[in-house]
Amino acid sequence: MSTRLLVRCIRLLGSHSPGVSALPAACRLPLTTHAPPLAALTLRLHTSTSGGRSEGQRLSQAQAQDDGVLRQPERTELDDLIEGAGSAVELLQVWAERGGTGNQAATVLIRLARLSTTPNGKTHTAELLQDHRFQQLLQDVDTQISLVWNGTLVNLLRSLPQLGVSSGEPALRSVQNEAHWRLRRLSYRHLVSLADSCAGQAHDDQQRALLSDVVKQLELRWTEISEPRDVALLMGKLGHLSGALMDRLEDKALELAERFSPEDTRRVALALAAQSRRSVPLLRALSYHLVQKHGIELRSGLLVDLAFAYGKLNFHQTQVFQRIASDLLPRVLELGASDITRCAKSFAYLKWLNLPLFEAFAQHFLVHNEKYNTPQLCNLVLSFARLNYQPSNGDAFYSKVHEKLDSALGQLEPFLQTDVVWSLCVLQQARPSYLQSVLEPDFYKKLTGSGGSSSRDENYMLKQLHINTTAALECPEYRGPALPAEAFVYPGERKASALQSGLRDALRALVGEQQDLYRTALSTVYGWTIDGELVLNSESKPVPLKDLAAPHLPKAGGATPLPPGAKRIAFLACEFPHYNSRSKDLLGRFVMQRRHLQLAGFLTVDVPYYEWLELKSDWQKVAYLKDKMGKAVAEDMAK
Repeated sequence: MSTRLLVRCIRLLGSHSPGVSALPAACRLPLTTHAPPLAALTLRLHTSTSGGRSEGQRLSQAQAQDDGVLRQPERTELDDLIEGAGSAVELLQVWAERGGTGNQAATVLIRLARLSTTPNGKTHTAELLQDHRFQQLLQDVDTQISLVWNGTLVNLLRSLPQLGVSSGEPALRSVQNEAHWRLRRLSYRHLVSLADSCAGQAHDDQQRALLSDVVKQLELRWTEISEPRDVALLMGKLGHLSGALMDRLEDKALELAERFSPEDTRRVALALAAQSRRSVPLLRALSYHLVQKHGIELRSGLLVDLAFAYGKLNFHQTQVFQRIASDLLPRVLELGASDITRCAKSFAYLKWLNLPLFEAFAQHFLVHNEKYNTPQLCNLVLSFARLNYQPSNGDAFYSKVHEKLDSALGQLEPFLQTDVVWSLCVLQQARPSYLQSVLEPDFYKKLTGSGGSSSRDENYMLKQLHINTTAALECPEYRGPALPAEAFVYPGERKASALQSGLRDALRALVGEQQDLYRTALSTVYGWTIDGELVLNSESKPVPLKDLAAPHLPKAGGATPLPPGAKRIAFLACEFPHYNSRSKDLLGRFVMQRRHLQLAGFLTVDVPYYEWLELKSDWQKVAYLKDKMGKAVAEDMAK
């Protein structure tokens, strides 16, 4: 680079004087017998090749050689004709009559590509490729590629595939090679445009090499980004190709977050979701600035995409969710079935229940149920079950659900079928035919023979146990098969949480020295885990558990029945993840757990995390448990 700069300075200085004597003394190099000075050689070459040209011509030529394709050519009458042409035939005719430079030939091809996107232009693309004038255009570009301006070159690389030019065509290869050679001289905006066009066209080695070098250039020059649109585009197109580039783009997005439009915010959020990159600082910044845009109306599709991205990343931002709900609510009936189910599923993942919005979703299904296919209906049912949401017009809603599921349930993939029936059990809408379809021995073999991960198999075996419990405890008219003994799989012992450990210690302090008066961490035959168990006699005193019958345990305990008037107490630690977001309402799974244990003869004592955290001393925790047990017994007696 320094040598090039020195030669250019000498050339410019030499253009004002024909000899070396014109140079300042400080710039002269001492002559030796071995080699002439560099300045003398350069000036001698410069003056000998100039011939009869004027001094201004020599200066113009030097400047043109140095700047090359970086300078945009002046506009001519031909450029106006090209821009004003309204059809491909007119464009080709103009070029055949007048001709032009390689840059103008590239402009004609770009214009042809734009015209080909119109309804009429698409039908003539095949004929266009066979036209000799079109082939002449490709040849002119190929032979004069060095005269094509940078911006035109980048647009041409995007346009040729649109015109149906194959990747092996010499003209397209020439354009790719030239773009590759000019990468360092392209502006950042041109690099972004080149990246956009290359991202979906890297099908051979040359295209992949070009895309790889474009990514490297973007990594090195990321500080030149000044437009939020460029950040959003690069994140979506190239972020998955380079982790280093994505890190830099996240930094730049954080810097430019205030200038992001809602559309830019959507694209960045979707790019993060697609790559599972939970960048909390960036998501917070985007959320804050999105909420501040009060006067801007957000499109329904944009709102649904934002809900999806936040759900995929499990990022909670209540103000954004409220904005999405308030903007979507008046437009729910205008949305399609896919948008409804996407939005409902996203909010279910986030455990965020907005009653008016979900009521509108249920109403949408009632009005447009014929537009819902089976997977969309399944997703809607799963979302309602996760949040334990019951529509106000439940009878009409579930009659439509049963009408569509009666014929379609047996056609579902086994895991989805299990999810749907389990969700209907949560919502207390499972029919005997649904229960029988997933409790058949053949179905159990399908579920366990899939060869999936052990954690997935364990999760679905537990769901099978819950469905079996529903059939036994909640559906007296069920007469179908039950799960075989080998299907009763119990979860292994897990590390206790802080709430569970505190509850166990409080139970130990409650019963005193007699450790056989309570049990902890019990895996039951119902598929649920009980955090603590006591049996109280008629005087509300704990009794030993060792010899008592325990039908809820896998080994059934002892043979002694419960004393008259005795009560079984089940303590359930209700952790923070067991609740809906910003709510004290339990998720559907844990509502069904409490319901099953109560039907099995237990008095359930919930120990919510938000109440337990307020208890500071051991005696407060023991007194708290005594008070909760007393209330549970009193409520049972009041029934």
